[in-house]
Amino acid sequence: MFHDRARIRVRGGRGGDGSLSFRREKYVPKGGPDGGDGGDGGDVVLVADADLRDLASFARGGAFEAGRGRHGEGSNRHGADGEDVVLHVPVGTQVFDADGGLLADLAHRGARLTVAHGGHGGAGNRRFATPTRQAPRVAEVGAPGEAGELELRLKLLADAALLGFPNAGKSSLLRRISNAKPKVADYPFTTLAPVLGTVDAPDGRQLTVADAPGLLEGASEGVGLGDEFLAHLERARLFLHVIEAHADPDARFRAIDGELAAYGAGLSERRQVVVLSKVDMPKETAFTIADPRILAVVRTSALTGEGIEELRRTLFDVIPDEAEITPASAANDELADFLVYRPRPPRRRGARIFRTEDGYRVRGEASEEDLRAAGVRPGDPVEYE
Repeated sequence: MFHDRARIRVRGGRGGDGSLSFRREKYVPKGGPDGGDGGDGGDVVLVADADLRDLASFARGGAFEAGRGRHGEGSNRHGADGEDVVLHVPVGTQVFDADGGLLADLAHRGARLTVAHGGHGGAGNRRFATPTRQAPRVAEVGAPGEAGELELRLKLLADAALLGFPNAGKSSLLRRISNAKPKVADYPFTTLAPVLGTVDAPDGRQLTVADAPGLLEGASEGVGLGDEFLAHLERARLFLHVIEAHADPDARFRAIDGELAAYGAGLSERRQVVVLSKVDMPKETAFTIADPRILAVVRTSALTGEGIEELRRTLFDVIPDEAEITPASAANDELADFLVYRPRPPRRRGARIFRTEDGYRVRGEASEEDLRAAGVRPGDPVEYE
């Protein structure tokens, strides 16, 4: 099953506690404070991985927590930082917060987003020494990491996307022109999840073509599987509009085109190659629409192979090689890779909790959860500043 949505919980690692320690050496009976700082907690990071195709690894949700920072020690030894948790997601994954706000759109291979920062490590008692306070008997407890719930939504990245009515022959066509092996049968909605195929050129160039469930009239309003598939079309550089040659292709083109316009997101402006399928069947009807978006009209038959090589050549002719796209032209390309990022506000420590020889001292407002996480147990003395 293809998974293009998932919900996960993330939490940054807690910072390590600072050390409350004094030098204890022979002939130095009153050594000064030498407590090291605790290490920072690890982060939870998302990375766009070009080898992944969907969000199946997160299908069951799950909670991901980074490593805690190590505690500081005496002799000014600082604790090690906690281990990061790196989660790999497909290129094209959008990240939303619990309120539905877009945090990032990971549209680049290797794009990274820290979704939960680790907490700061606590300061050791050496940090609190002053000329008038040379033996501070207090050390800071590590701060908790950020936590939250995220929704991941995948929008496929493809050079070309097949669209058309159910049973128009899209899956059969994809099997013919690429290495994909989608299910093929003579009834609607054989394809229930997107399928990606790679088309190879003799010179070694490759293109990615996506096939997904067919569209019905009203798809832009959620009829059938339409609105889910239309979201995947947003990042295709070209549409292969597949229409059965014997089924009034002009009317079918206008019907699908109307759904693209109703959905928005620039789909109705995308360049298209009209593919007249099943030309081996009787009663073929001519396609007469002239439109500047239509770059070519190709007659094909997945059964006999007619027009298949012509379609492959057309794809490589009308889709420019990425290496040939200049920065100026990429800036004007509606599908240029991008990374949208809504910065998080600066991390604040909130309440600061200190460990003393007698108990704990709290500066600021701390909840019971904060106190428990800091190691405070029922009955421990807690002093508030």
